[in-house]
Amino acid sequence: MEQVTDHTLAAARKVIAVHTNYPSRAAQRGRTPEQPSYFLKPSSSLALSGSTVERPADCELLGYEGEIALIIGKPARRVGIEDAWSHVEWITASNDLGVYDLRYADKGSNLRSKGGDGFTPVGPGLIAASAVDPAKLRIRTWHNGDPVQDDTTGDLLFPFARLVADLSQLLTLEEGDIILTGTPAGASVATPGDVLEVEVSAVEVSAESTTAGGGAAGGLTTGRLVTLVAEGTTPFADLGAQPRTDDLQREEAYGSRAAAGLAAVGPVQPAEAPPAAVGHVLSPELKAKLESVCTATLSSQLRKRGLNNVSIDGLTSTRPDKRIVGLARTLRYVPNREDLFKTHGGGFNAQKKAIDSVNEGEILVMEARGEKGTGTIGDILALRAQVRGAAAVITDGGVRDFSAVAAMDMPTYYANPHPAVLGRRHIPWDTDITIACGGTTVQPGDIIVADADGILVIPPALAEELADDSIAQEREEVFIAEMVQQGHSVDGLYPMDPDWRARYENWEAGKANE
Repeated sequence: MEQVTDHTLAAARKVIAVHTNYPSRAAQRGRTPEQPSYFLKPSSSLALSGSTVERPADCELLGYEGEIALIIGKPARRVGIEDAWSHVEWITASNDLGVYDLRYADKGSNLRSKGGDGFTPVGPGLIAASAVDPAKLRIRTWHNGDPVQDDTTGDLLFPFARLVADLSQLLTLEEGDIILTGTPAGASVATPGDVLEVEVSAVEVSAESTTAGGGAAGGLTTGRLVTLVAEGTTPFADLGAQPRTDDLQREEAYGSRAAAGLAAVGPVQPAEAPPAAVGHVLSPELKAKLESVCTATLSSQLRKRGLNNVSIDGLTSTRPDKRIVGLARTLRYVPNREDLFKTHGGGFNAQKKAIDSVNEGEILVMEARGEKGTGTIGDILALRAQVRGAAAVITDGGVRDFSAVAAMDMPTYYANPHPAVLGRRHIPWDTDITIACGGTTVQPGDIIVADADGILVIPPALAEELADDSIAQEREEVFIAEMVQQGHSVDGLYPMDPDWRARYENWEAGKANE
């Protein structure tokens, strides 16, 4: 395969980048352009795979954006859409790097924020444009080995041929010029020491492949474009604009306020905050207490407090021998609608984001509306959740690849096995919001306790006293069981009347003195 070389970089007289082109990115940003818009990057920003890019001194937000790069093979001036693709000779991977700390100074040009040396790595391999369908390409990005972007070109806002034709109306695209075609959702921020990788491949895309992961068609791939991030040491002289940032730029750079670690804006209830904000409620001591008691005991204590609708019902566990305790993370599926699946179902969608962000000991709870006609998770994503340390996955929908999922050490609670992929019935829509699962309401940060008897959702504010009272109740039940074993009637014993209560207290005091 042809490779990007220094000659490739030297031949690029212009580097043109598109602002927004992927529906997933437009949805993330909350704005969808009616027409394509562009900016220029200096050719001196180009770099080869394996190069090191500096985050400039005193800068905080070095953003990365995996993109597909088009390399022009013959000049194009006022070409039509039907002829435009023939002017593209190669496609390759690129990373549109930039520092959000300098956006304010650019007045929209992106020159300072995205024009730095090494800010446009491309490569390593070149795929002949004539060998692929531009509507059947896949772009993927990894950050320190973790997948963060995964999308296809099947539903672009502005197909590649349109970009070439549109640009050629005003300027001549010359041989060697490079067009960066936009980035999907999932772009974020890199820090010194990080490794960024981007790969472009040719794929056959279907509703199934967007969930199952797809694959390269005929092995046509650029290979991974690798960029290493280092810390710059030379501060900006007092000759022009200095780096500065604020929460708006952090939100833009990371993709959301939650991803940037910022508090939600507006009248959002505390329970809707990211799970990290409530993670302190499940201390190791509290977790151990909850693990020591049965859900049956916890259920009776919840009922004493007037909480009857706190069980996730109708599900089966792949590991009924296990008792699990963890904080809830949530994922919501909505009924499939074909136009919305195009913008939300493919690439690094909400389902994959939820799986790829679940943390050690957390439990991912899915709202599938009790729909049994398709799978909501399969072996690959279940394995990813297990590798990340998830305590369990709970879905009130189906599970596909059931034998493999059932063989995992991590429990999965499910309604039924089903061979169909997610897209048959669902669109992965949102994460870490209040959802419904198995007939009850679950919020991010709720405490989930599950065993062979069932699954309970415990409000964090009640958890400590609930655990203590459940431990005391089970201690009483040990005494009651011993008395029944000795032949005593349950009359007055279960529950205990005053006489039996006094005998229990003496029994308890004797145990304490042993």
